[in-house]
Amino acid sequence: MQNIRLIFLFLISSIQVWAQDIPNRPNPPRLVNDFTSLLSRNEKEPLEEELVNFARQTSTQIVIVVVKSLDGDEISDYAFKLGEKWGIGQEETDNGVLIVLKPKTISEKGEVFIATGYGIEHLIPDVVADQIAEYEMIPEFKQNDYYSGLSAGIKVIMDLTREAYTAEAYSEHVKSKNNGKPFLFLVFLLIFVLLPLLRGRRGCHYSSGRSSLPFWIALGMMGSHRSSHSGTFGNFTSGGGGFGGFGGGSFGGGGAGGSW
Repeated sequence: MQNIRLIFLFLISSIQVWAQDIPNRPNPPRLVNDFTSLLSRNEKEPLEEELVNFARQTSTQIVIVVVKSLDGDEISDYAFKLGEKWGIGQEETDNGVLIVLKPKTISEKGEVFIATGYGIEHLIPDVVADQIAEYEMIPEFKQNDYYSGLSAGIKVIMDLTREAYTAEAYSEHVKSKNNGKPFLFLVFLLIFVLLPLLRGRRGCHYSSGRSSLPFWIALGMMGSHRSSHSGTFGNFTSGGGGFGGFGGGSFGGGGAGGSW
């Protein structure tokens, strides 16, 4: 009986420690949560608006959390625990994405991790999450431009989760770009972009932004079907207003990140 009591007390204390490590869900709920004052108001508000609109349109919740400390955890473990505690994404589809950012300080390296819910893992495999962190976000973070890094990262994540292009197309683009193969890239553009356009396929329009992606998006989409979502999803409607709350999604250990 004494041993059972000790085990019970140990479990209770472990749960309490776990809960203390992870911040509580914000009230009112927000998709951009900066616990460090790293981002200015003029940076947080456009990010929040972009993510809220995206969640309304697709039901996919992309959440940014900036923290001062990981409380001794690996950033991946911290992200999974936070995602589960907050219930990011919809319960039926587990379509949440969590970006945890710990800025660099004088004494500690900077770290970022992209955690994907069960329902997103096939759209953003670990290797692609790693590429987004390494090639879209960290180069900006190294210049202390955290807003631009986050903006570039969520741009790719939004495109991937709404299937504007495939993870394979993005991964190949990153590899060709960083392996110094401009000739192959131009050939790829010629075959998959210019020729279809010359054949009269002029009805496709793709969004533009600061990332280099919009022009090459056509590589994988000229002959593919883009899925769209509309209507009402859990806490989201097509009307106005802010973020309505998290939907109870789960995380299965998918994701990747990096440090600088």
